[in-house]
Amino acid sequence: MTSLQTPIFKQITVIGPGLIGSSILRRIQKDHTIAEYTIAVDIDPQVCNRVKELKIANEVSSDPIQAIQNADCVILAIPVGAMQEVAKKIIPHMKKRAILTDTGSTKASVIAAITPFLTNDISFIPAHPMAGTEFSGPDAGFESLFENRWCLITPTSVTDRKSIHKIEQFWQTMGANTRILSIKHHDKICAIVSHLPHLLAFTICNTADNLADETRSEVLDYAASGFRDFTRIAASDPIMWKDIFLNNREAILEMLARFMEDAQAMAKAIRWQDENYIVKTIKKGRKIRKSLINNKQA
Repeated sequence: MTSLQTPIFKQITVIGPGLIGSSILRRIQKDHTIAEYTIAVDIDPQVCNRVKELKIANEVSSDPIQAIQNADCVILAIPVGAMQEVAKKIIPHMKKRAILTDTGSTKASVIAAITPFLTNDISFIPAHPMAGTEFSGPDAGFESLFENRWCLITPTSVTDRKSIHKIEQFWQTMGANTRILSIKHHDKICAIVSHLPHLLAFTICNTADNLADETRSEVLDYAASGFRDFTRIAASDPIMWKDIFLNNREAILEMLARFMEDAQAMAKAIRWQDENYIVKTIKKGRKIRKSLINNKQA
């Protein structure tokens, strides 16, 4: 039976139909209470052709200005380093009282990049769905990606309450849990739960690659589950993660410094055979893992 509920938005334009963007489009296809009409935008002709083949949007365009003119909501699902250029281009052409939002993993830098171009008749709601895989591109998305995941919303001082509520409703209908955080707190949390683990994964794989040829070959041949887990997230998109590291550098460097202190403490415990410290640290890790499982975030 077709739902009679009024959609949250009449038209949504998604700029960047990669993993996140194409997952949004797929979810809207499944649930017509989210939007009546969708447009996917990408400057890459191959991406546009693939989105057309997948039939996950009502319309596909390589012209962001044309694609956003009638949109009630524009979603920037692009690398954080590209936000400023795209926002500068599209905001003057957005219709009055439309909502602009994003899916970026860093919020202070994105807000700083977009705010100078905002007008009084456009509501900007920064958001970050805490969901993803190591894959990218239109084929990587799936409609259940956001199910029972968190979407963190970081309003600015001028964000209106009605628009915040709409974006909360949007992400909740996507299947996500929502929470409003301050901008600085968001970036610090993401630095430890997302950005630092990726940095360590890339670095460990780089260390393995720098080993002598014979040892490196054995690492690949005999890789245990721990190394395989690191290589999974190390397969993530390099452009996206380069932008994240550079745009959240202060929080990442702070968390990296804390990690290095803890790693040195663990090294000292191993060197001096401090069994109590080693066991205590391992137990903390087990406790955090169990908490993730209990919260259905594992």
